[in-house]
Amino acid sequence: MQRHGGKILSDQLVKLGVERVFSVPGESFLAALDGLLDSGIANVVCRQEGGAAMMAEAYGKMTGQPGVCFVTRGPGATNASAGVHIAQQDSTPMVLFVGQIDNRLTDRETFQEVDYRAMFGGVAKWVAQIDHTDRIAEYVSRAFQVATSGRPGPVVLALPENMLSAVSDAADRPTSPDMKVSDLSGVAADMMARIAAAERPLVIIGGPHWSDKAAADLARFAEAHGLPVALGFRRQDYLDNRHRCYAGDLNVGINPRLGARIKAADLLVVIGSRFGDIETQGYTNPDPNDAVPMIHVHADAGEIGTVYPAQMGVVADAPAMIAALATLPSCGADWSAWVADARADYEAWLVPTVSPGDLKQEDVIGWLSDNLPEDAILTNGAGNYAAWLHRYFVYKGYGTQLAPTSGSMGYGFPAAISASLQHPEKVVVCLAGDGCFQMTCNELSTAAQHGATPIVVVMDNGRYGTIRMHQEKTYPGRVSGTALVNPDFAALARAYGGYGEHVTKSADFADAFARARASGTFAVIACKVDDEALSTGATLSAVRKAAGG
Repeated sequence: MQRHGGKILSDQLVKLGVERVFSVPGESFLAALDGLLDSGIANVVCRQEGGAAMMAEAYGKMTGQPGVCFVTRGPGATNASAGVHIAQQDSTPMVLFVGQIDNRLTDRETFQEVDYRAMFGGVAKWVAQIDHTDRIAEYVSRAFQVATSGRPGPVVLALPENMLSAVSDAADRPTSPDMKVSDLSGVAADMMARIAAAERPLVIIGGPHWSDKAAADLARFAEAHGLPVALGFRRQDYLDNRHRCYAGDLNVGINPRLGARIKAADLLVVIGSRFGDIETQGYTNPDPNDAVPMIHVHADAGEIGTVYPAQMGVVADAPAMIAALATLPSCGADWSAWVADARADYEAWLVPTVSPGDLKQEDVIGWLSDNLPEDAILTNGAGNYAAWLHRYFVYKGYGTQLAPTSGSMGYGFPAAISASLQHPEKVVVCLAGDGCFQMTCNELSTAAQHGATPIVVVMDNGRYGTIRMHQEKTYPGRVSGTALVNPDFAALARAYGGYGEHVTKSADFADAFARARASGTFAVIACKVDDEALSTGATLSAVRKAAGG
């Protein structure tokens, strides 16, 4: 049967189980749009390619299957690169299809011509161009396999428009075979013997591949052996934070007592995490040269020993390793005091440091933590406002946190739209700073068009807070390039057909949230934050004074 390339592509996506894609249309991939029309695949049409790519990345995080995004050539691809970078650093499976010029016109600097292999080479697992219509299914199938294998990540496929509109009788590609996991029981026993010999072991969990089952296995493993567990940067939902063995997360603003515990540990058991810059405070805790005893488990062999030497390296994904460990009986070691102290340190960290002003971010986050359904999904981008969320919100179950380990601003709102479309039955809350939200707030019309209903809580302090903090530490009192003039965020939400409200006092937040939720649509609650509220532990004046200003 003769089909044009766009139909071959969409049919292969159906065969691979794709149910939703995110896009910004372009004339360079009209045949793909035509193929999607009758495919049964929902096409979420976005307002800017960066937002579309972030929505696709969030889909990959939630499902473990590649998030799919279509963008046009040139400017469309450069805009989408923000989402590709997130997927790379977050180890998220994603496939970005980019429209491309007629492949008979290459190397002439044709209108919007870009060499995508060169452009995306450092931020994607694989970049390729499909130059032959009869090979579309082959490339798409391989893209999905590459995106999900080993350490997951983004794949970019360029689609020359003449190739896409040409016809072929090529057949669909069979789906990939089920991958069998090796028996890890012997490895788990060896690991447990090494852990049992330690006096102060600390388990650190992170990376991709996680699931509800993995979270349950981790809880069972930690409980059986009485081991303290710390979670990686923005992986706080991998273990119920109320579990007695939970010791906190390795965040930008790490609990100093947890940082000290890492230094005191005589064995670090790192499972799933690359153990990168944020988790190690810039590779200083621990120092790679200190030869701290470590067991490192990762799906990519190339990540083991890259920065930190490991006494034992295991090539396996984290859930598989945790599942094997969870079957072992108690090793008999007694770390009860070590675990209790770690838990006490975490609980002390939850006690709020009081912020200045009538609306306190710790109050807002505390209320959300205490009152949201346990399966509510929290999203955020980057900025100092996120420190309040990470410190004071208690995550109760897997799948409730969507946040970029890449530290990308603007991520929270597109992720919230994606989450709301994927889980319309759940409450989805986006925490955003005023600067963060304005990077992607144009996607409010995407939410309106497709029926997404996230509630956005905007912390409005009239500045790029994180940069201002560093500015005050380095050049106290010299404010340059960090002030913002903001719109009326509540009116903006209403202009797009949603609900909007202002809150200036902590005591008024609960009622405002109830009204937003009752509206049945997307909503924005604009919270006015005091100028002095700079970070969870210091005011603006205190930071400036400490820097000599």
